[in-house]
Amino acid sequence: MVDTFPAIMLALLCVILGALVTYFVLRARQGDGNSEGGLAEQRVADLNARIQAMGELLAKAQSQLQQTVHERLDAVTARLGESMQNSTKNTTDHLQQLHARLAVIDSAQKNITDLATQVSSLNSVLNNKQSRGAFGQAQLEAIISDALPKGAYEFQHTLSNKTRPDCAIFMPDSGPLIIDAKFPLEAMTALRAATTEEDRRQAVTRVKQDILKHVADIAQKYLIPGETQDIALMFIPSESIYAELYERFDDVVQRAQRTRVMIVSPTLMVLAIQVIKQIRKDAQMREAADQIRDEVGHMMKDVRLLSERVRKLQSHFGQTTEDINQILISTGKIEKRATRIEELEFDNDASASPSNVIPAPLRKLEAGE
Repeated sequence: MVDTFPAIMLALLCVILGALVTYFVLRARQGDGNSEGGLAEQRVADLNARIQAMGELLAKAQSQLQQTVHERLDAVTARLGESMQNSTKNTTDHLQQLHARLAVIDSAQKNITDLATQVSSLNSVLNNKQSRGAFGQAQLEAIISDALPKGAYEFQHTLSNKTRPDCAIFMPDSGPLIIDAKFPLEAMTALRAATTEEDRRQAVTRVKQDILKHVADIAQKYLIPGETQDIALMFIPSESIYAELYERFDDVVQRAQRTRVMIVSPTLMVLAIQVIKQIRKDAQMREAADQIRDEVGHMMKDVRLLSERVRKLQSHFGQTTEDINQILISTGKIEKRATRIEELEFDNDASASPSNVIPAPLRKLEAGE
């Protein structure tokens, strides 16, 4: 389309020039009917020469215009190709990023679906009273078994009144601490689902009645004087329910404490188990200290016996030293006498009789010196 535009313009210019030539020719013929035919032909020839020169100029201009248009088209085509290449690369990158994000979104959607399934399962568990009790029992067992050693607790321990609490933690030098994991959740669920003021009032009344009844049952069955601890724990396996209970039913919590039943959440249960663990550790340290004191007493007795035996040995060593000193004195005398024997001097006078000649050192030996 761009290549045909200069040709169309050139054709239009030729048509216009032809029309002008025709116009001038007709005008010349009409204006000067008596003029000579040679003058008219001369003018026509001049016009044709001018038209031909103008056609050449137009052809040259068309050629230059066509070359310019081709150059600009090539530049535009190159830019367009580069732009399309960049656009294609950017589009590809964006599609890859979009694909990665879609994969993340799919994974998140799957996790949300799984979470919704778990929440539905948890809701079905919490709606069933027996399943809810098993859920609280399992959470309580996980907390206690992770913190305390075996033998320090027992689940479903049988008391003297034939009752079996959810957990009994054995305390040193006293009775077990009883923990109950059954919580009346139906009233709290009804309170959260209440839409009118009347339903809310009835739900509040039901919450108070159910909790106080459960607290009274715990105190009656699990607080045995002389056998168990003076307090018992009521475990609530939900931090949100515990917080709502303390926020909206403070009077119920106070009455439970006066009944010596402490309501605890999972966090408080962990803290309580840590305190119990430290108490057991202190008791073990006291027991170990008593054993150490007994062993130290036996060791002191052995040290005294050793001291007596050392003193006896020292006395024996003293006597041995005295005997050794006497032996050394005797050996000294023997050495002196041996020295005197070595220093003997004999008289070489032949007239002297051997029997009459007695060396002086021998005479001293005979004399006992």
